[in-house]
Amino acid sequence: MASEGELGRKWDRCLADSAVKLGAGFGLGIVFSVTFFKRRTWPIAFGSGMGLGMAYSNCQHDFQSPYLLHGKFVKEQ
Repeated sequence: MASEGELGRKWDRCLADSAVKLGAGFGLGIVFSVTFFKRRTWPIAFGSGMGLGMAYSNCQHDFQSPYLLHGKFVKEQ
């Protein structure tokens, strides 16, 4: 069972990752919509959906792997 602090860090990491991936997918969708697809809306929805899907997958993996230490060095004794 994860402690409250570790669970809070996982949620923070998950929400930040979701915001970044959603924003990147949305931005790329706008760029592709304007440059290649004559301002259609489906590239924006597709890019946003891909970003949310990747974020969901990362969050799911993060919550199901309780024994990973993210970026911490453990000194051997």
